[in-house]
Amino acid sequence: MPSLVLGPLLRYVSETKATVWVETDEPCEVEVLGRRERTFGVAGHHYALVRIEGLEPGGFYEYEVALDGESAWPEPGHDLPPSAICTLEAGKPLDVCFGSCRVAVPHEKPYTLTQDEHDDGHELDALRVLAAQMARQERSKWPELLFLLGDQIYVDEGSPRTREKIRAKRDVSQSPGEEVIDFEEYTWLYEESWSDPLIRWLFSTVSISMAWDDHDMSDDWNISRSWHEEMDRKEWWHERAVDGIASYWIYQHLGNLSPRELDDNDVYAKVRGNPDATEVLRDWAREIESTAAGTRWSYCRDLDGARVIFLDSRASRVLSEEHRSMFDDEVWEWIVDHASGDFDHLLLATTVPYLLSPGFHHLEAWNERLCDGAWGKPIAGASEQLRRALDFDHWAAFQFSFQRLRKLLEEVGSGKRGKPPASIVLLSGDVHHAYLCDVAFRPEAGVRSAVYQAVCSPYRNPLDAKERRVIRAGFSRPFAAATRGLARLAGAPDPGIRWRLREGPYFDNQVATLRLDGRKAIARLDKTVAGDDEEQALEKTFERRIA
Repeated sequence: MPSLVLGPLLRYVSETKATVWVETDEPCEVEVLGRRERTFGVAGHHYALVRIEGLEPGGFYEYEVALDGESAWPEPGHDLPPSAICTLEAGKPLDVCFGSCRVAVPHEKPYTLTQDEHDDGHELDALRVLAAQMARQERSKWPELLFLLGDQIYVDEGSPRTREKIRAKRDVSQSPGEEVIDFEEYTWLYEESWSDPLIRWLFSTVSISMAWDDHDMSDDWNISRSWHEEMDRKEWWHERAVDGIASYWIYQHLGNLSPRELDDNDVYAKVRGNPDATEVLRDWAREIESTAAGTRWSYCRDLDGARVIFLDSRASRVLSEEHRSMFDDEVWEWIVDHASGDFDHLLLATTVPYLLSPGFHHLEAWNERLCDGAWGKPIAGASEQLRRALDFDHWAAFQFSFQRLRKLLEEVGSGKRGKPPASIVLLSGDVHHAYLCDVAFRPEAGVRSAVYQAVCSPYRNPLDAKERRVIRAGFSRPFAAATRGLARLAGAPDPGIRWRLREGPYFDNQVATLRLDGRKAIARLDKTVAGDDEEQALEKTFERRIA
């Protein structure tokens, strides 16, 4: 009899449609709310994405999962509320939770891998605490959407059960050591990260959208051309890259797509219901890995007057000697097209923050100019090493793309691409701290929308005390003035905008929420508060009206 390995995960939800993702241990037919889907197989694993259509706007549909006609979810002993699909409804306020960076370590004290680390280890998991709090609340208080903005899994750290399996499987004295190397090991990471009962229930009840960042594939992934050249020389890298792409498509990206996009997706057409789609998916992933082309990972969601564009700021990068960009021209044109129109709010979700602290923005812009040879070839080589050592891979280190997006924000906010939204909010994670900035443009730009950068990280991977001091320094005026001077000396362009810290930085394990209500918007940040399991809760750090 088949059983669930992972899931159900509630993925795409609109006013009348939804999709539910599962992994099973055998080939089978999966049923949710009377809709059935046959699993597809990849490397001995089995998956299905069940499409549910014809729902009512504003509906609340409790559901179970059956495999070959037998109940498989909820599991025996399940004492949480029933899993449910809440369809969207025009005019109803929306709560959108977001954040990033969730390392898989035990949920029991000391929340760490070994006893000799600092006392609290990785501390409480903010998503697990969110789930526990929701289970005690009325469903009217549950968020409608949850954005996981990068680093859902860590190929290079944490994950004790996966590392133990890897040590039993192969010789970890050979590269890449205890890092994952193939599809099977990737599946272990996802199982370890998503199998906790509270996380499973949360993911089964709140619509999940996902995007990948470097730790989903490799630390410093796509940071520079020299990184690519170095990784290409490693025998194990290409297998990791191909299977990383394939596993991301299955576990994260597939569920981001709407039913209409699924119908137009050539890869899904070949995989759907295929009992062994291994080579179909791997051949496609090999082409992407070898040519850095073949698909667009960015995608778009419309939410009753609000548009969310998820900008893939990792896999689409251009890293030639002559040109450094977050996106190729084809992806950028798609972004510009989808940012044009009439919206109450435009949300741009990108894993790495568009706006860092001013000090670190200028430092990364300065470093990029030196990497490009502004102070000579010897310094360029040293600057490339600095870029990689300090993870200078944010928008500030891709000034061509930074300026492109700044111009697009001006055009959208001034009404050149449709009615100016009440707010334009850049949602990000990655940096293991949270903050809220408002953005000011030159008067001649005519921007009428409120523009904010909202960053939330980590869900669970806090910085140590030394790292926190460095982050605070980046927001200080003396440090910003010094790095601004360096950037000017190297010929880095002026940002063309100014941004002011309104909240933060905060360093807890935390989850952010953006509430959209007509043309109003409120940003909130909540942190974990220690206590017994039944007492763990999120405590409000700040709440600010932004539109």
